[in-house]
Formats: sequence, structure tokens, C-alpha cells
Amino acid sequence: MSIETRIKDAVRDVPDFPKPGIIFKDITPLFFNQQLCKNIVDSIVESLGNNLPDKVAAIESRGFLFGIMLANRLNIPFVPIRKAGKLPFDTYSYSYELEYGQATVEIHVDAVMPGDKVLIHDDLLATGGTAGAAAHLVEFSGGVVSGFSFIINLSFLNGKEALNKYSSNFYTLATY
Repeated sequence: MSIETRIKDAVRDVPDFPKPGIIFKDITPLFFNQQLCKNIVDSIVESLGNNLPDKVAAIESRGFLFGIMLANRLNIPFVPIRKAGKLPFDTYSYSYELEYGQATVEIHVDAVMPGDKVLIHDDLLATGGTAGAAAHLVEFSGGVVSGFSFIINLSFLNGKEALNKYSSNFYTLATY
């Protein structure tokens, strides 16, 4: 059975969350199966081929779950990208528009050094707004976005197109 089929079999649809009309893709059931988690990380690492990053930056909060596993598997540093006001040290901030308002994400000023190749990871790609904000922070810090990895891609929302200006390297395991 393919990794995509195994992921889709495990992911839970939650209707009307966080608001009516949205069908939320809940990845938490993936964590009930340790072998599947290992296979997910292995599949992303294998997809990278020779495009190995220097760091993995993951987006709060569900992106952290596999982002730290990816960084550990690759034996490279993990960089958290968090909502405004959550990081304890000096930060760079970037505000962006969402479908339903505005958000701000931050990164520590010393997390990405000039020239660092950074893989940006999140659990799900929708419109690309948050991943784009993360890419902006990586580039503002002097880093290079080496690619994006996602467990799930909601392709009908065209998020990939919004991110092409940062990198054409996309690694996704399950597409809806």
C-alpha cells in the first residue's frame, strides 16, 4: 500500500472546523501508528534526493510534529516559526493576510544564518499564505529556501503556485 493511501486512510475529516463549511484534515491519528510516522519521515527524506538542507524550519504548531522528526533524521538543526509573541528571544516578524483576517509569524534573529539552505515544513498546504510568510522570514534572515515539505496538499486551493517564487522544490505525500 502506498504512503499516500496509508496517510489518507489515517487522516480524519472533521466537518465545520474551525468554522462552518470547512472540512479540517486532522493529522493526529497518524501518531497512533509509529511505523507510519517513521515511513512519512523516511519518504520526505527520500524525496529530497541530493537537495539536502542545512536546517529544517517548521511552522507552529502541527508543522512542529514532523518538522522536528525530519531535522533529527537529517541530523541538522530545527528552527521553529511561531505565532507573534511566542518566541522568547529577539525576532524577525512578518504579517500576512489570511482568508479570514491577518496573522503574524516570527523567527529568532539567530536561527537562520546567511547562506543557510532551509527546508520549510508544515503539515498541510492550503493557500500557501503561512508557508510563504515562513519563506519570507528565511530569506529576510539571509537564508535560502531549499524547498517545502508537506504531509498533505489541498491542491484545489493552489498554494503551490503562491510559493513558486521562493522555491520550485515541493515534497508532498498526500494530495486532495
